[in-house]
Amino acid sequence: MSDKVKAFIAKATANPMGQIQTIVERIILYSRYILVVFYVGLAVALGIYAITFIFEVIHVAELAFSPPHSEDGTFNMVMPILELIDGALVSGLIVMVMLSSYENFVGRFGDESLDDSPEWLRRLDPGSLKVKVATALLTISAVKLLQVFMDREKFTDSDIFWKVVIHVVFIASAVFLALLDRITAHTKVPPAVKKDDAH
Repeated sequence: MSDKVKAFIAKATANPMGQIQTIVERIILYSRYILVVFYVGLAVALGIYAITFIFEVIHVAELAFSPPHSEDGTFNMVMPILELIDGALVSGLIVMVMLSSYENFVGRFGDESLDDSPEWLRRLDPGSLKVKVATALLTISAVKLLQVFMDREKFTDSDIFWKVVIHVVFIASAVFLALLDRITAHTKVPPAVKKDDAH
């Protein structure tokens, strides 16, 4: 039996609860790597969503070259374009959640990876991430609401009312999270001033 094993056994025998606590802490700490499964899953979902987006672009091109005839003889390209904008916003939300969540909860990206990373990546903490996610959801909700108002005849007054209510809730949530993040940033305890610097 080696000296290291003997030392470990002796330490565990002397303080068994301390060793159990250390093991539990390591399990909890390293369990954060399970989150990688979710982020890789989001990356796969983003790829699948990109394929569906390409089909949407092809569909918009078909509408542009052979527009359908409506009852009043007009055709509006705004609605199909809004669908594409909605897809781009959702994709950006997925990327933002993947990158910033990995950076905050799993581990920092290496220097080689950071050479091609967005500038905002290192500036996002969990609080700022919540605000940005809420803002992105608010933008997506606004696009959806615009689609409803531009195609109003397909919706009842009740449907429009509840969609407006949901949008207002998103606005209130984004404002509340921004205020909470601002309050938290201002209430952080400043670092202690050294005695030498005070004079």
